[in-house]
Parts: sequence; structure tokens; C-alpha cells
Amino acid sequence: MNRSVLPLRVAVLPLALCAAFGAFAQSGSLTETVVTATRVATRADELVSDVKVVDRAAIEASTARTLPELLARTAGVQMSSNGGRGKQSNIFIRGAENRHTILLVDGVRLGSATAGTPSWDTIPVEMIERIEILKGPASALYGSEGVGGVVQIFTRKGRDGLHPNASLTAGSDRHWVAGAGMQGGQGALKYSVGVQRARERGFSSTNPAVPFGNFNGDLDPFRQDALTASASYDFSPQWSVDAGLMHSDGISWFDDGPGVDSRTAIRALTAHAGVRGRFMPGWQTELRFSQGTDTANIIEAASPGAFKTKQSQWTWQNNLETPLGVVLAGLERREQDISATAAYAVTHRSIDGVFAGLNGSAGPHSWQFNLRRDRNSQFGGETTGFAGYGFRITPAWRVHASHGTTFVAPSFNQLYFPRFGNPLLLPERGKNTDVGVTWTQGAHELKLVRFDNRIRGFMTNTTLPINIPQARIDGWTLGYEGRIDALALRANFERLDPRNEANGRQLPRRAKQQLNLGADYRLGDWRFGCALLHAGDRFDDAANTRPLGAYTTLDVHLDRQLTPAWSVQAKVNNLTDKQYETATGYNQAGRAVFVTLRWQPK
Repeated sequence: MNRSVLPLRVAVLPLALCAAFGAFAQSGSLTETVVTATRVATRADELVSDVKVVDRAAIEASTARTLPELLARTAGVQMSSNGGRGKQSNIFIRGAENRHTILLVDGVRLGSATAGTPSWDTIPVEMIERIEILKGPASALYGSEGVGGVVQIFTRKGRDGLHPNASLTAGSDRHWVAGAGMQGGQGALKYSVGVQRARERGFSSTNPAVPFGNFNGDLDPFRQDALTASASYDFSPQWSVDAGLMHSDGISWFDDGPGVDSRTAIRALTAHAGVRGRFMPGWQTELRFSQGTDTANIIEAASPGAFKTKQSQWTWQNNLETPLGVVLAGLERREQDISATAAYAVTHRSIDGVFAGLNGSAGPHSWQFNLRRDRNSQFGGETTGFAGYGFRITPAWRVHASHGTTFVAPSFNQLYFPRFGNPLLLPERGKNTDVGVTWTQGAHELKLVRFDNRIRGFMTNTTLPINIPQARIDGWTLGYEGRIDALALRANFERLDPRNEANGRQLPRRAKQQLNLGADYRLGDWRFGCALLHAGDRFDDAANTRPLGAYTTLDVHLDRQLTPAWSVQAKVNNLTDKQYETATGYNQAGRAVFVTLRWQPK
């Protein structure tokens, strides 16, 4: 059977399920509120963009151990990894580059300005309360890098009462994670704190096929300690202040050739503080300062070195309620500072931004318009825009369409890294068009989205980066989620064509097709579940000379609610012990067993 036909047939299965089980759907509607897609709290069923929300319950039910693994279960998101936990990972939203996605932690940008990529591997999954994934153009909202989309992580926040929690996980490769936290509040004060320690002996990240002779058959462990804290205080019904931080400190061993016990100290810190209030009814204003720090210190390697990024940002945002919707207006100032053992010709740049928008709905109609002007101290001014419209045809059927422009400024490495930088690089500029249709009936939702992303001046990931005329990434995603009594079903499929239009070659490390299937069944205090991931063929390099084979993995889990406060989960990842690679020469975890004990009084 043609390998491209089977995933497509399986992906169409949700449509049949909806038709067959529609009569069993429970009454209800999508009333979830999302912030990332508009910068204003908006009902999910009124958005004109493609957004996925992952809440705490879904995180705990998932078999994913890392943030990239969790994201890759979402329609339109793929990942690659250079080995086990704590090793470099890449996220491709709709086939866009890893550097094309903005990572926010409680609104704070986190990433390396030298590499130009988000810090996916520094965020512990157990400390995440909620994830919002915006798929599509976001430069008109957040500025540079918003080509593929935005991933915003929300850590746990305070709430009334006293709510302690603790968990302990142990499993294969001498893996263990212990964490504890407290969320509380009384009157106007809310607070939250959480700590976690993770240790793992790991496995060898590489095999003899790894490039540059970096193979080393020793184990590559990972260690991490993490802390989150937040507090808020309401001075009055109109005015409040808040502050928070997330800090992680880890060491990841990696292979850098035979006989070299290489390791990198990886640290990340996000901090924010702000005041929010209303000058008058219908006018909300917020002034916020945030700072994200990313540090990688290669302390033992054939080529040691240290790289540190500090991004400081001031944001003043105003939301004005009008008959046409919420008017958004704001100013931003972002400073990027880097320091490294390597000698960069430039180590600082600033970006000043002004943004405006309109987001509203009336009856079956929804609309969103955004305009942003950024002035980069290196590249001058850049204007981006977004326009989207949604229409509910019937109570069950809704369509939406949008078009947005994007830009990406080159990273410090691409411009100035000694012997490998190109100071003549220009920013990328893109245009992205989406068209989608959503069917909802009670507890069932089916969504089909078609997208076309064209990027002019695409920057190559070669030894000496250059701008090529254009890259084009077009495709579609189909996703289904539904519940029939105690049975929850989910499925999503992505068909992708990511290519360099100058030579027709496929962009590296993206599969042209990816399928996710999942099911959970609850029986009293027991819950059984499974998750299947199929990724198609891909290439490891831009020249398409190093193919990576397709693979399928299966995870299973069994949960038991022991008491109202205590629960236990056992899971087996990669049940069939599939051997596969998402980057040439880098091993992925084989079959692994984990048991988690959680305590969370109701």
C-alpha cells in the first residue's frame, strides 16, 4: 500500500466518527478564553486564527516527558531532537523553522539571541499550568520571529484558599523527578510557588552515523533544578499589581567525540512585574517590565565556550472597549544583549515597536485586524499586518480566513559568529494565508485548516548563511477531538510541502505527513489510554542527501485515583521499542517505563 495513502485514510476517520456518534454528543459549547491569539482575552469560538489549548489535565494525562514531545502531539507541530532529555530540540509549527516560533513564558520572551531559537529544553513540564499554541503569522502582534506562530507557557498561579501539591516520578534510565508546590490566596493577595528536581542517567545520544566524528558510546545524563514563584495583589476592584519568575538550572551531557566527557550547563530565567488597571469603564491599561535570560556554558568539550542572552522589555498596552470590539494600542521597547567567549562584532541591539488592533464579534461574524511597526537598531523599520474574518454558518459549522505578513531579523550567530557569520544577511519577509472550517456538536469538534506560507529572503542553515529568493511551505491539517460517555478520542493529521523554491528541495527535518491518534477510557477510578504517532520520511540536510526514515511509536498509560487526594500513573513510552532518528546519528529513547505518584488535595 502507498505509504502516503494509509495515514490519509486514518486521518479521515474522525469525520466518520463525528457522523456516527453525533447523536451521543453532550450539550455544551466552546467558552474557553484565549489571550495569545489577540493579546486580549477572547472566546476560543470567536477566534479567526488556528489555536490549540493544552490544560493541566491534558498535561498530566499525556505520556510526554518534555515540552517538545508534548507540543508534537498537536496538529501542525513537528519536532526533532539531538538525543535524549535536555539535548537540543527543534519545533516546527506548520513546517516553519525552529527560529520562526516565539516562545513566551507568562508573557516573557525566552530564547537565545545568538542562535535565534527558543529555549524549549529548559521548561519543566510538571510546572506548566496551561499552554496556548497560536499557529500562523504573529509578527503583527509580537514582532520578529512570528512566522510559524507563538507558544505561550503559563505557570501555576495563586488562588483563594490553600492548595498544596507534590509528585514523584521514577522510571527507565534511572530517571526520577520530584516536585512540590503551593498555590494560595486570601482576600486581595494571591501567591504560588513550586520547586522541582530531575535526574536521569540517560543513554548514548549518538551512534556512529553522527556527523563530524562526534560519536561517543558513553551515557549522556541530564540534571535539572527548577523554581517558579508568582504573586498578585488587588489594590481595588480596578487596580492590581503582579510579579513572577521561573528559573531552571541544568547540566546536559552530550557527545563531542571519543574520549571527551562533554557537558553543558543550561540556565534559563524569566521574570516579570506589572501594574494593571482601568482609568475609566471600558479602558484597561497595563504597564509591564519583563526579562528573559538564556545561558549555555559548554564546560567540558572539544570546543568549550559560553553564550548568554538577556532580553529586557517594557510594554505599555491599552484595551478600549468600543461598539466594534476591543481596540488594542500599545508600545514596546526590547533590548537584546549577548555575551560570549567568542568575539562578536556587535553585542547589543534594540527594537522599538508600536502596535494597534481591533478584535470583535457580532452575531455570526468575528473579525480581527492588527498593524505593527518595529524599528530595529540594525535593520531599520518594518511594518507587518494581519486581517482575519470568521463566520458561523450554522450553530455547528463555522469558517474563517486570514492573511498576515511576517518578518525575521537575523540572529547574532547568523550575522557575526567568527568565521561563520554573514553580516550582509537581510531580514526575511513573509506572507501567510489561512482558510479553515470547524464543525462542533456538543463534545465533538472537527477542524480542517489550509495554509500557504511564502518567505522571501529565506536564511539558509548552512555553514555560511545566505538569503535565498524564496521558501514556500503549504499544506493542511485535520484535527478531531470528541467524547462519547467515558471514551475520549483525538486524532490529527498534517500534510505538508516545505520546499526551497530556488532548487525545489525539501526543507530539512520536516516530514511531509504526520499523524497522531489517541484514546482514553475512564472506568470508575481507573483510566486507560494510548497515543500513536506516525511521522513520514524526511531529510536531515538542505541538500537532501541524508534521508531519515518514517517511524511510528505507541505509548500506553494506566491511571488510578487512589483517594480524593492521591493518584498514581504508570506509562510505557515507545511500547514497540522502535529505533528511529529525527536527526542523523542521534538516538531516540527506546521502550521506557515510568510510574508517577501525585498528591493534590481537593
